[in-house]
Amino acid sequence: MSKSKAWMNFETDQHGEVYSRYQKLYDAVDALAAIAFIIGSALFFSESTQTAATWLFLIGSVLFGVRPMIHVSRDFHLARLPAPSHSGEEQGE
Repeated sequence: MSKSKAWMNFETDQHGEVYSRYQKLYDAVDALAAIAFIIGSALFFSESTQTAATWLFLIGSVLFGVRPMIHVSRDFHLARLPAPSHSGEEQGE
């Protein structure tokens, strides 16, 4: 694992990589939602573009609903990963 992510203290490098991928997805969805709301807000200034604005607000709202599902999916994915082997530790003695 890279030094820049060492503070995250994941059980394995695979755990850190999975976490990182989900975080990138979360950030992308978050950015898309923000963009949808910003453009939708601007489109509300004209009556002729209010339908498009409404659609962008709906899309932004759906994206905000997707965000927590990304975290739930990540947590389930991390829980299914194999635990690290501690071959150097004594077992049951």
